[in-house]
Amino acid sequence: MKPGPIILALALAATSAAGAPLFQWPVDCTLGDDCYIEDYVDHDADTGEIRDFACGIKTRDAHKGTDIALLSFDEIDTGVTVRAAAFGRVERIRDSMADDRLMRGVTSQNACGNAVLMTHGDGWQTLYCHMKLGAISVKPGDVLQPGDPLGLVGLSGQTNHPHLHFQVIKDGKIIDPFDASAEAGESCGDPVETLWADPAEYDRTGLLTAGFADKVPSMQAVRSGAARLEDAKADAPLVVYTLAGDAEPGDLLTLWATGPQGEVFRQQIPLDDPQRAVMRAIGRKAPAGGWPKGAYQGEALLSRDGAVIAHRFAHVTVE
Repeated sequence: MKPGPIILALALAATSAAGAPLFQWPVDCTLGDDCYIEDYVDHDADTGEIRDFACGIKTRDAHKGTDIALLSFDEIDTGVTVRAAAFGRVERIRDSMADDRLMRGVTSQNACGNAVLMTHGDGWQTLYCHMKLGAISVKPGDVLQPGDPLGLVGLSGQTNHPHLHFQVIKDGKIIDPFDASAEAGESCGDPVETLWADPAEYDRTGLLTAGFADKVPSMQAVRSGAARLEDAKADAPLVVYTLAGDAEPGDLLTLWATGPQGEVFRQQIPLDDPQRAVMRAIGRKAPAGGWPKGAYQGEALLSRDGAVIAHRFAHVTVE
């Protein structure tokens, strides 16, 4: 039986008096096994610059949450549960957007996709984005305990791969749960106040982006996004690229692409001489008669001692 409004008010007041809520992990997955942290909150206020809470580069420009990504699209069909991170009330939901890796119909107004917004008292809120269509199991007004199911990880909104965007808000301002002492866009490097009940170990290594190109791109073109193709010519080369950040000696990068007729190419690349940021790319010239028309998917997977650190996806259409 769920507590009524009076019980909720008392519980929220007690939580507020004790300080900020402590959050449980919001996804039914194990880091390094079947999921990974793809991006943290961006702590650099300058446009075009990135910096996570530990002064690493495992984030995206102006990113406002923690992205917890699944390893494969198959897990959408299997079903990975999203859970309430703390005691609170469901404020709003959206459950009307298709799980579409091509992001058709996505705008700045619905980029979060299917979502749940919860309130936790004293100005604290959590937002859960990119959930699976038709799988949200709560409604506005529901009072939830930590760990109660909200729905399933999906592919809705502005995303080309399955992940949960988990966002913490206090009085309208973005808060990084890995360092609540600093607002997003401010400082980094000396986290003193985590909001996680059981904080995940920080690993600064990650993949910052991945995409398709028709030639091996320059680092500048990758960073700016100029290298990325949305549509490819049938007679042009197909190249998959990625940008790795803060890799360690022995980390293994695997790049591959699949198309309408199966795997197009694949290569494993040991990162034995890592740098702050390193770009790698592989590809093939078009076969005689050109590439078959249709959708192509590129993938970049970074692993260490058999555990997945990061996984990025890219998509292109040959017409």
